[in-house]
Amino acid sequence: MDSIEIKLIQIHWDGPFKLSDLPSLMNTETDYGVYQIYGKHTTYGNDVLLYIGKADRQTFGIRIPQENWIDTNDSNNTKVYIGRMHGSKTPCGNEWSLEIDLAERLLIYVHKPAYNASGVSTIRDVGIQNLHILNWGHHRDLLPELSGNRWTSKLDSFDYQVYRWNE
Repeated sequence: MDSIEIKLIQIHWDGPFKLSDLPSLMNTETDYGVYQIYGKHTTYGNDVLLYIGKADRQTFGIRIPQENWIDTNDSNNTKVYIGRMHGSKTPCGNEWSLEIDLAERLLIYVHKPAYNASGVSTIRDVGIQNLHILNWGHHRDLLPELSGNRWTSKLDSFDYQVYRWNE
């Protein structure tokens, strides 16, 4: 059997932050990654996961306000959680961007936030199949662990059989 290299992405989540806290998230060395927005939805209720996004090559403090969450009808109760990638060493810029992109795609596909129209019904398997995400810290409603093996078509053609006791 061929060995398969699993890409492990670890995300440490902080929050909640209010929209007014976003100007404090401008550290040009560390404030990049993925984020979650929680708030009111007319169908799903109050304080629910609305959106997952990414801050890549621009800080959380710059990227998140571009989404205009301040214009919602309940912006005083909007909560933001930010996820910074972490590991044994910081990857180069292109690798870091790729990790942010892959993490965002799998998180959106699995959790299906109400305001992420694209990416919730299908997922491009490229790069995702061998991805494994561990969510640490205040990951809120996100699953603590996700695997591309589970959420892609990678195992669709596998010949599964029910185990039978055989002495």
